[in-house]
Amino acid sequence: HVQLFESGGRLVQAGGSLRLSCSANGPTYTTYIMAWFRQAPGKELEFVASIDQSSTSTYYGEAVQGRFTISRDNAKNSLYLQMNSVKPEDSALYHCAADFGGASPQKQKEGYGAWGPGTQVTVSS
Repeated sequence: HVQLFESGGRLVQAGGSLRLSCSANGPTYTTYIMAWFRQAPGKELEFVASIDQSSTSTYYGEAVQGRFTISRDNAKNSLYLQMNSVKPEDSALYHCAADFGGASPQKQKEGYGAWGPGTQVTVSS
């Protein structure tokens, strides 16, 4: 199966921007639906965004709609999350995930079969 690794997390001020990246190894990356999830200390895993194989369809969680943008570059086996107008409540460990058999982007964590270890985002007020 695919292995995933996130990068780009850092300390950022509220109102600022940053971009997270997720690199994938494996020959079949282009067949996966991909997603970002996040988890803050003491809270449940939260869906952030997902994207289909051809970047035709995207799906966002309510908390980030209009502020975050998910994208992918299949030639580079990479997934991205552009985070704008960040808020302190966006502070969390951000994970990328791969859905091997899905038909369309979805938010249920049970549908994703591979996960990266995460990258930490901290937003200061």
